[in-house]
Amino acid sequence: MAFDKSLISEAFQAFCSEAPDHAKAWMTLVQSLREASSLDERTSELAFISVLSALGRSSGIPFHVKSALDKGASRDDVISAILIGLPAAGHVVTQSLLPALEVLNSADV
Repeated sequence: MAFDKSLISEAFQAFCSEAPDHAKAWMTLVQSLREASSLDERTSELAFISVLSALGRSSGIPFHVKSALDKGASRDDVISAILIGLPAAGHVVTQSLLPALEVLNSADV
């Protein structure tokens, strides 16, 4: 599966290039978990965006926003997915807005 490298954090790119066996094992696990989920792909991506935002891990936001859009999510869906964690996680979720908006604005949605 080919990915747009501009949407993948430099840290994850380094992980993939410097530890390819570990990266392959990681991606196998990710795929297995995806297949075990009863959520559809669009909902899964939106949930993942919410979790990344709540944890303050905004480096993964561009990739997952693009993936959510490709799976039918709207601009409002993505923004809502980021902000839904605001009451529980606090202001940290807003750190994901800027990288998400960069993708949303470039996708013209």
